[in-house]
Amino acid sequence: MKIQGHQAMLAHHVSIPHDNVHESTAATTSLASFNVQQQQQQRRRPGFAYTRHTKTCTPQYWSSRTEAWPRMVPQLSTVSNVFGSRVSERFRSDMTLLESTAYDDNDDDVYNELMKEGIAALLNSYARKGFPYTAWEVKTLLIQALVSQKAATLQAQQFFLANQACN
Repeated sequence: MKIQGHQAMLAHHVSIPHDNVHESTAATTSLASFNVQQQQQQRRRPGFAYTRHTKTCTPQYWSSRTEAWPRMVPQLSTVSNVFGSRVSERFRSDMTLLESTAYDDNDDDVYNELMKEGIAALLNSYARKGFPYTAWEVKTLLIQALVSQKAATLQAQQFFLANQACN
């Protein structure tokens, strides 16, 4: 019943005579085949609502290992080796940079957010020309921001904005 309705609609839109059922059925079959192929392709890849775009300067991008990290900042370096002993007051001494960039976004700890955005900013300072911070500035600002939650929140926001604006 449904196919006959499609045949009549298809015959009307493509100017197929109603009395030529064979041509109309062939056109409907190819249309149905096209629809099935289109549905199969949509099942193979996520839809627009589920596609996650990650900018090339964010912590998520760097934690995905899509691009090689700059040689000056190996992925398995610890945060204390890169930022100094002062960070060991807030973070495990064996925490790696890669581990820190992969922190869960739902974590409400401002210091974790500062570290995640700070590491992305450090990587961007080495890898992206025109990034607004130098590596030395990122390290200094991150260490200075460890004095309070307010300072950590403000600096994490600054790093976040710089990372989001970066290309």
